[in-house]
Amino acid sequence: MASEYQVERRTRIHAPASVVRSRIVDLRRWESWSPWEGLDPAQERTYGGPDAGEGAWYAWRGNRKAGEGRMEVTHADDERVDVALRFVKPFRSEAINTFQFVEDDDATEVVWSMRGENTTLMRVMGVFMSMEKMLGGQFDQGLASLKAEAEADAGG
Repeated sequence: MASEYQVERRTRIHAPASVVRSRIVDLRRWESWSPWEGLDPAQERTYGGPDAGEGAWYAWRGNRKAGEGRMEVTHADDERVDVALRFVKPFRSEAINTFQFVEDDDATEVVWSMRGENTTLMRVMGVFMSMEKMLGGQFDQGLASLKAEAEADAGG
């Protein structure tokens, strides 16, 4: 098994890149589209840094499904946003989420990728299910929600 994994999904959103990007660089807005929100309705959330953009961070602590961790926007420009992700529970791991935006005509192609190290535990889990299978459907769900909200914001 490879020492790293990468999962990638894309969608075409009929909205300007700025509208889509605004839902990603402001981590408070993830509650409305992230596929992992709702795993624990009572989850504790803490936000820090600027309201949006580089340096903005979000930490959570929830039940077994939600786990515990922290995300931070480490890069944000018109074409790309990087979000560092660090899980503490249910197991320690780190990954980088990258969102790329390519605007053309009346739409924006959004590419969401996550890459990280295959830890020992992830390698054991990978015998039964790949990261692609574990995360791919969740990415699809998150992008569908992001698309619906961005298109509604843009009047599309």
